[in-house]
Amino acid sequence: QRCAAAGGQDGEVDKARRAAAAGQEVGGQPTIFSKIIARSVPATILYEDDKCLVFRDVAPQAPVHFLVIPKRPIPRISRVGPEDTELLGHLLVVAARTAQAEGLADGYRLVINDGKHGAQSVYHLHLHVLGGRQLGWPPG
Repeated sequence: QRCAAAGGQDGEVDKARRAAAAGQEVGGQPTIFSKIIARSVPATILYEDDKCLVFRDVAPQAPVHFLVIPKRPIPRISRVGPEDTELLGHLLVVAARTAQAEGLADGYRLVINDGKHGAQSVYHLHLHVLGGRQLGWPPG
């Protein structure tokens, strides 16, 4: 499995539709990200602490494209609660520090996909950090 499908937006939308149809947002099955955390699937890890893991996307959509994920699985950003406030802030701080370490001084984009219509294909909260080139607007 890959977080960003080759073939661009349409490939990612198809993956999101398949994931939603398979009921992946309900949970129960290990995701590719939980397998990366467990080290049963390899990844190029950029940063790790007790709360999160940062690794390069296997199908980058920009010259720099990495993911920031919590170690505690949260299926969707729309399912967070007040108890997640500290963790969510930590993910953003780690994303900013890693972007700086990756040389993204001219800026970058943070993306969180949520649900089928948001093109979420892995139901484990993750922040995409994309940069290294001028990004277009609107994004999708």
